[in-house]
Amino acid sequence: MSEAATATEPKAKVAYTWGVGRRKSAVARVRIAVGSGKIEVNGKSINDYFTTETDRKRIFGPLEVTNTGGKMDIFVGANGGGLTGQAGALVLGLARALAKYDNTLEAALRHAGFLTRDSRMKERKKYGQRGARRKFQFSKR
Repeated sequence: MSEAATATEPKAKVAYTWGVGRRKSAVARVRIAVGSGKIEVNGKSINDYFTTETDRKRIFGPLEVTNTGGKMDIFVGANGGGLTGQAGALVLGLARALAKYDNTLEAALRHAGFLTRDSRMKERKKYGQRGARRKFQFSKR
């Protein structure tokens, strides 16, 4: 009977703090909790998901500024855009989650530029043109 009682007992609730980051057309939903420093992106480890070293290094920026590296478990759901855009979205989402988790970290994150949204987006293609700004070749005759 004790085995059945332990099987139905709920697991200990972990308090997550959420942050959403966007860059270009990528969106990253980041949740953090106090833990051992595990980082998981779409169910994969950070080294398996992000292949370039620059993307991996950029993600640790907010953790280095706030001295929370190795103290937080980070779980990310990223979609849209490419890997570099997703890495940028992850950085913003992580910074927002850290600022929400502890208000005293916000000043350091803002000073380092991690709480600023990069608003650059792809310009739309216009009708009668080949691209956003590229025109068709002009022919005089």
